Amino acid sequence: MAWSTRQLAELAGTTIKAVRHYHALGLLDEPHRTGNGYKQYETSHLIRLLQIKRLSDLGLPLSQIATMDRADQMPDEAIRLIDAELAATVDRLQRVRAELAVILRHRAPIDVPRGFESVMQNLSDRDRAMLLVYGQVLDENAMGELRALLSRRDPIDDEFDALPVDADEAAIQDLAERMAGPLAAAQAAFPVVDDVAQFSTHSPERTASTVSQALGDLYHLAQLEVLRRAHEIATTGGGEK
Repeated sequence: MAWSTRQLAELAGTTIKAVRHYHALGLLDEPHRTGNGYKQYETSHLIRLLQIKRLSDLGLPLSQIATMDRADQMPDEAIRLIDAELAATVDRLQRVRAELAVILRHRAPIDVPRGFESVMQNLSDRDRAMLLVYGQVLDENAMGELRALLSRRDPIDDEFDALPVDADEAAIQDLAERMAGPLAAAQAAFPVVDDVAQFSTHSPERTASTVSQALGDLYHLAQLEVLRRAHEIATTGGGEK
């Protein structure tokens, strides 16, 4: 008795698409065809398909299955490699579960960078977005400094977040002067505040340009002007009046 492609797939608990894919990869030999072109699969095809499915379920890549003539010829090293990969996957999933538990405990956004769960509720949407950018371009030391800095958020930060886009000159200058003190203290305690490029996980130039671009896109012109003036005052003790 011979089986059609559909019958073979059903017997093996797989799909017609999978059978065709195995043919394309050279994993499964093409069967004999009848005079009208219909495929006729035999027991040897079913056994090979079941071997492929079993090895794939165990985590063996299809590319490696293709190099094996028989399932009992799998080298011990390949089995050890699969076991190591599975162990690494289990460890990763356990870490993910632990991180999800922390996120739930602090009711933090799901995209929060690791370690920032407890401070995210106090941040604006712009600040949270900026933190994601920092996490992509700064090393662990810098992110640790940012975490410590954000844990002691100054009330004036709320004023900065609420600054309207059409803020007048007086409001901008007043806020910049009041932010300069906390900014100077942050620069002294946390070097990353003064120079993010030195903590880059990329080239310093790329990090500087990425941070600059993100700041320009996330904060409006009045806020950017406050930051510029506050930095000038904190650095030189001067500023525009």
